[in-house]
Amino acid sequence: MQLRQLDGLLADATRGRGRVVVLSGEAGAGKTALVEAFARRLDEGPAVLRSACEDLSIPDPLGPLYDLARDAQWELPRAIDDRQVQRLPLFSEALDVFEAKGSSLLVIEDLHWADDATLDFVRFLGRRIANTHILLLITARTDRSDGQMRVRRALGEIPAGNVQRIDVPLLSQSAVLSLAAAAERDGDAIYRATAGNAFFVTELLAAEGNGTLPASVRDAVLARAEKLSPGARSMLDAVSVFPRRADAWALSGLCGIAAAGQLAECVSNGLLEDFGDGYAFRHEIARSAIEMALTPSRRLEYNQRALTALQENPQVATARLVHHAVEAQNLAAVRELAPLAAREASRIGAHRDAAGHYEVALRYGDALPIAERAELYEEHAFECHLIGRIDVAMEAQGQARRLRQTLGDRVKEGDGLRCLSRFAYLLGDREAADRFAGQAVELLETVPDCPELAMAYSNLSQLAMLAERLEDTLMFGGKAVELAERLNRPDILCHALNNVGAAGQWLDFAKGRRDLARSLGIALTGNFQEHAARAFTNCACVEMNRFNLNEAASFLNRGIGYCVENDLATWRDYMRGVQAQLLLRLGLWDDAAAMAHEVVDDEATTPLVRYPSLVALARLRIRRGDPSAEPVLDEMKLFLDKGMELQRLVPFAEVMAELAWLGEGDRDEALRLIALAESLSPTRAVFGELATWRQLLLPESDPGETDGMAEPHRLQLTGDWRAAAALWAKMDAPFERALTLLRGDETAQREALDIFEALGARPVAQHVRGLMRQSGVSHIARGPRQATRANQAGLTQRQMEVLQLIERGFSNKKIAAHLTISPKTVDHHVSAVLEKLEAVSRGEAAAAARASGLV
Repeated sequence: MQLRQLDGLLADATRGRGRVVVLSGEAGAGKTALVEAFARRLDEGPAVLRSACEDLSIPDPLGPLYDLARDAQWELPRAIDDRQVQRLPLFSEALDVFEAKGSSLLVIEDLHWADDATLDFVRFLGRRIANTHILLLITARTDRSDGQMRVRRALGEIPAGNVQRIDVPLLSQSAVLSLAAAAERDGDAIYRATAGNAFFVTELLAAEGNGTLPASVRDAVLARAEKLSPGARSMLDAVSVFPRRADAWALSGLCGIAAAGQLAECVSNGLLEDFGDGYAFRHEIARSAIEMALTPSRRLEYNQRALTALQENPQVATARLVHHAVEAQNLAAVRELAPLAAREASRIGAHRDAAGHYEVALRYGDALPIAERAELYEEHAFECHLIGRIDVAMEAQGQARRLRQTLGDRVKEGDGLRCLSRFAYLLGDREAADRFAGQAVELLETVPDCPELAMAYSNLSQLAMLAERLEDTLMFGGKAVELAERLNRPDILCHALNNVGAAGQWLDFAKGRRDLARSLGIALTGNFQEHAARAFTNCACVEMNRFNLNEAASFLNRGIGYCVENDLATWRDYMRGVQAQLLLRLGLWDDAAAMAHEVVDDEATTPLVRYPSLVALARLRIRRGDPSAEPVLDEMKLFLDKGMELQRLVPFAEVMAELAWLGEGDRDEALRLIALAESLSPTRAVFGELATWRQLLLPESDPGETDGMAEPHRLQLTGDWRAAAALWAKMDAPFERALTLLRGDETAQREALDIFEALGARPVAQHVRGLMRQSGVSHIARGPRQATRANQAGLTQRQMEVLQLIERGFSNKKIAAHLTISPKTVDHHVSAVLEKLEAVSRGEAAAAARASGLV
């Protein structure tokens, strides 16, 4: 069946409808065997390019792409240099090379061991594959390892129509019994021992003996190994320390002239496979069994010999050398190689792998000079902050600062303080961020003008911008711009322009836009990745503030795509939260919830990065009434406790005002927060949305000065509800439109009620009915109107989808894969479904849904 599916997908690719195919199953299920069987059927048809990921301690960046390039006769190292290590042009060239082959099958095995750069290549190709003649065939395990979860996230960022998943199931009991009968073995015993795992079954069937089944697959592999001659057994041991595959030339260098005969014996006994230019175990399980049987001293010896042999070839990836150096406990080699591997990984944007190599280098770096250790800590901190490990970045930067103090290096110490300021801010500690920022400038102003001082000024400007202190933003930003231009530092210039532009939106919107556009252009031209990500973010937020929602969506889509392809997890997830807020405005509430949960459900996400998603979730939970918004509000409030920042205070005050308006919160506390935000606002333009909430809480209150506010807010506050509602309708912002219609006549109020019910905003609709009755409106429909009448239980669209899959017997894991959302998001939806149907189990929920005609 799976082969027929693959045949059909390849036929589609041949006709110009490419696809990513994921073969998933547990280790030993037969994924590689299925790939081999499929490839053998192709004969003279499409080009077949093969690659695989290796189980290295830290992956080799773009290792599979190097494999594919060799098969395609494409000089990847030269392409990397020609493209100045910019990944998007490099990946585009790769796509052109593979597409030039005509109809082609690209294979990447064991993607669960992939480095981040390879996952980014898969994302890149997956988003563009639909109009190609390429079938990308991937194998990956279905365990709950970190690697598999990263694969799931990467595939989740590819359009669903471009990905086809094929499960490679375990062998059935009848299949095992049939195979065992042909080999005259005890099929029941083999099935009990293997549960149908194809590799386990094969090994136990191949085990020799008098009918006694080996206690485990490991015992079966070791028993076959013991039948080898001493030389061949030593060769098998040597091959076992090479993850995935051992090159023939390396084995010759490692074992001498006898290697060929010993390898042939291992192959003839079915323990190794001969690929012509290399050798590998038939499965990773077998390799691991042999390697784990080595004594510690023999493992050290073989890894040292492997390292020595591989170092003879300058083409070998540094990451492979680091792996063997660590396994051999060759500390001198680790100190030399790990920093090189880290910098190589960082150059191509594999920041997670770079951080891992720096971690290894520091683990064995006590003997290094102080200046070298300080530099390693600084580089480690920078890589960690790019992938969202901010707490680790803080610790590493703190170590570097102490070492710089020992050396009396004020410039590097001052720059380290600036970094600590940034990291503290990302952790949500505004007070520490301000303290470190001030210390950095104070120290750097005691040395001659330098780029570090320019960046410290820009950091102070950024902190002022984030607190809406416009004068300080422009003053420190101006200093940073002047010094950066004088020192010819475009990276610092674009950082400072970003701050000045973001603050300038409230004073001169057109100029603020121009400064931000210039900042983004400089960052993209110079490949300043983090600065580009920040520029995309602030460009989107500026447009959101003015309700230019189409422009905001464009910046967010471009920015998120840029961050995905450059492994910038921190900025990617921050923009996802902003995008969730945009989707909420547009009435796409299920999509907003899924987007926000992708961020919030990831335990590795830093506090600051979570905040935009928390805002979206808080509003959703208040409006839908499921589940409680209290835990989200508690987490939002933590940001105010560590430093009152207007951009955090405003959304918190808004959700508290919404709760109070619904009669579920403290009205006086909400008004106090609104007044506090108003006192901190540098201009009334910032205050538009909060002013509308105050007017909902105090209908007769004076709206105050409205000049400069976003037009729908200005119109609403001055009483022109029809014009305001029309603007919201033009923006496709249904909730805001409905709130505005509530200020109108009975017809407008009934229209508002319909909108709230269509959105699934049940608590809001219930509150509006009460307001309408108080104002004398009669004959108000009870319960869901036409838009939601079919859904008697009040389930959202996404919850209905989940319920339908529950009724079909899908597990949470399978629902997550089917809907391309996280398992934790599925857990949330399932809990909501059970609660709304008043069911205590999935089976009871399915029965209730069938009885009521929901499914």
